[in-house]
Amino acid sequence: MQYAFKNWETLEDKLKGKYIFLFLDYDGTLTPIVEKPELAVLSGETREILKKLSEKPCCKVAIISGRSLQDVKSKLGLRDLIISGNHGLEIEGPKIQYITPISGAYRKILDDIKIFLGKKIIPYKGASIEDKGLALTLHFRQVPEKLVPMVKAAFHEAAIYYLVENKIKIKTGKKVLEVRPILQWDKGDVVLWLLARQKFAKSDAEVLPVYIGDDNTDEDAFKALQDFGVTIFVGKPGASNAQYYVGSTDEVRELLERILKIQEKTDSCKS
Repeated sequence: MQYAFKNWETLEDKLKGKYIFLFLDYDGTLTPIVEKPELAVLSGETREILKKLSEKPCCKVAIISGRSLQDVKSKLGLRDLIISGNHGLEIEGPKIQYITPISGAYRKILDDIKIFLGKKIIPYKGASIEDKGLALTLHFRQVPEKLVPMVKAAFHEAAIYYLVENKIKIKTGKKVLEVRPILQWDKGDVVLWLLARQKFAKSDAEVLPVYIGDDNTDEDAFKALQDFGVTIFVGKPGASNAQYYVGSTDEVRELLERILKIQEKTDSCKS
């Protein structure tokens, strides 16, 4: 990976004159990772930049988050953005509204795991379960490190039967474990789907996808776009499929400001 600002001239050339489809993770990308998910509040400055970008004729903005759709919407407080919740299982935006249908049997599995796991994690202060409707997430960021293996063991005990029976799948992230439906659908899939939809709408425009994210779940999107998009990892450079990296959420904001300046200098784009 290359540091985005050290290679800004090259990156800027890629961004100039293009219709930019900007995909952004939320936690760890637009807001810093915090001890409690509900405390991840978007700054007014970043919100204003996103608003201005979404209003530009040559830019579309999509938030691709693991949070539930309603949670992300309440955190953003912005219109005219595409918002994808639950890693793509829910999508909402201008002329888009989709929620992945789930069976009653799958919902019962989530309820059973939630009840069983809820009892198992009682001794572990800091562990919590988030029911996101289509998925179930175990948070353990606040659990003392020495107790994390026990919390993970409790999760796998609650989920193992359904996993072996191929009734659920498990996704890992930063200090989270998540139960999801058996679907071949991740952040990479949703980005490609949204991109294909936009390219169809802008048939004579050169649409450039730009994806910025910090988590393991964002790697699916980095892989999907590696041959024709711009992918940017947030954090210390390491093993990632992204082409570039920035060091922090503050640098993400600076990057968005630079993209906004490019858009402000763009007189027109093919549409």
